[in-house]
Amino acid sequence: MITASDFAETALDARAAKRAARREKLFLAINRVAAPLGVLGLGWLVPLLKIAAGDNPRVQGRELWRRAGIPLIGIAVFVAAWAVLAPQVNTSLGAIPGPVQVWDQTVHLYQDHVAERAKEVAFYDRLAARNADLAAAGKTDLVKWRPYTGKPTYFDQIVTSLVTVGLGFAIATLLAVPLGIVCGLSGTVSGALNPLIQIFKPVSPLAWLPIVTMIVSALYLEPLDWLPKSLVVSAITVTLCSLWPTLINTALGVASIDKDLVNVGRVLQLSTTRTITKLVLPSALPLIFTGLRLSLGVGWMVLIAAEMLAQNPGLGKFVWDEFQNGSSDSLARIIVAVLTIGIVGFLLDRLMLALQSAFTFSSTR
Repeated sequence: MITASDFAETALDARAAKRAARREKLFLAINRVAAPLGVLGLGWLVPLLKIAAGDNPRVQGRELWRRAGIPLIGIAVFVAAWAVLAPQVNTSLGAIPGPVQVWDQTVHLYQDHVAERAKEVAFYDRLAARNADLAAAGKTDLVKWRPYTGKPTYFDQIVTSLVTVGLGFAIATLLAVPLGIVCGLSGTVSGALNPLIQIFKPVSPLAWLPIVTMIVSALYLEPLDWLPKSLVVSAITVTLCSLWPTLINTALGVASIDKDLVNVGRVLQLSTTRTITKLVLPSALPLIFTGLRLSLGVGWMVLIAAEMLAQNPGLGKFVWDEFQNGSSDSLARIIVAVLTIGIVGFLLDRLMLALQSAFTFSSTR
């Protein structure tokens, strides 16, 4: 005979089973997002999510300590040593600024950006009102639209640097990947190009820049407003210094693919184009992306020196102008730029790693 207590136990078991099923689904969802979070540098969120889902707090606490606690301690020790040691070093511009002074200059640079954007809005408002008055008076021939010519802010210079390195990196990729594929497929081409690669690969951007400047000045006679000559010089310099890692890794990836795949393509009588797109590229993609990550990192480092000498209005020029300025705040602003360069470089690497994880089955973290 079934009693009331049996019904109660059955209901409790059903609720427990539902809770277990929901918990299992939750952990499966957390495991699915763990890899993307790791790629983005947010892997420390995974232990927090598992604790919230009801996992063992002690085990996940140790994992959280490993992923977030130890790195935060390292950063804290660095900042503390910086704050203590920096004021003890005196330069021609004064003592090395500590974290507080650098943060103050970061805030000032942001405020300068906001103020400059407000000036730009006010300029276009006045210009629109003037043109409206002229149009109302029937003087449409006097209506003119002029671009705002205010000074670029710090954030504008960051954007300029990103555009420059993006252009140089894109050109380098378009050159290096096809050449790498040809080198990987043909031992003759590889043997012919290898000496040139070994000669030009270690050349500094400071050596390339005068040559690039003269060639661009001779060929690019009528610069476009949206593509100034200084940007072209910087981008080409980035290209010449950053294409080698992609070229070498692409050639290595193509040369090391399974020979059985190539034989299958021959048996199926695939054209060269289909062999490359269907067999060669998918197998070589991990190494190609490794080369792209290295090239982007090299390009970002090279860019700063190129912008300094080419006077392209980016982060490199900002650092040079602050050094030449010699004010009491210049050193702190230079350190702000150094930290910005490092953070942006890290984010660019994370972006390439995310693309690598999305398009390949294996990636290096």
